[in-house]
Amino acid sequence: MTAGNGIVGILFDKDGTLLDYAKSWVPVNYELARIAAKDDDALARVLLRAGGMDPDTGHVAPDSLLAAGNTVEIATGMVEAGAPYTVEELTALFDGLFANSADYAVPVTDLGAFFAALHAKGYRLGVASSDNERSIRETAKRFGFDTYLHYIAGYDSGYGVKPQPGMVLGFCAATGLTPQQVAVVGDNNHDMHMGRAAGAGLTIAVLTGTGSRQSLAGASDHCLADITELEAVL
Repeated sequence: MTAGNGIVGILFDKDGTLLDYAKSWVPVNYELARIAAKDDDALARVLLRAGGMDPDTGHVAPDSLLAAGNTVEIATGMVEAGAPYTVEELTALFDGLFANSADYAVPVTDLGAFFAALHAKGYRLGVASSDNERSIRETAKRFGFDTYLHYIAGYDSGYGVKPQPGMVLGFCAATGLTPQQVAVVGDNNHDMHMGRAAGAGLTIAVLTGTGSRQSLAGASDHCLADITELEAVL
């Protein structure tokens, strides 16, 4: 299938795009800070603020470390802010935490039905996340859309990290598409800038993550309330 705008493939971000960020990740962020601080409550608050999250309200700033960073970047930021670990130690702890967090994630919609409908229309589908690949696969399996994916890329999959274009170019290589045939869908500017850097046909922002219409306007072609509005745009 080719949409009227020439889009044949759709590459989704995971957190804040397929999953409701506040419901899925704010609790994980509190646990992340507790682990990084070794149960020191005062230090945990410092680490959350360093990551861009208000420890009292749970609000995460758009494009902050916790909103857009990959595991290594988050671990590095926490160590620089005082976490008593090496970056390597904390990265390993965070990767384990994030993989297990799939059990508590809250989807934006019925993801199995959502992906089935797009697959039935002939779209090539992929997920590109700053999370690790294992977490993406666990999430896809849990919510029943793993069989519809042509491509999965995490920060540790070898395609580079956001906002570099590698994950989009890897999707193109896996599906035989050109970047102009691909829509990149995400909730923060790392996703939008990744799409633009790769020459994607469309960059589509959603508001189920940490971004706002104002923060996402500059780099997105469309800004939607959530992914359920996607087919109308395509």
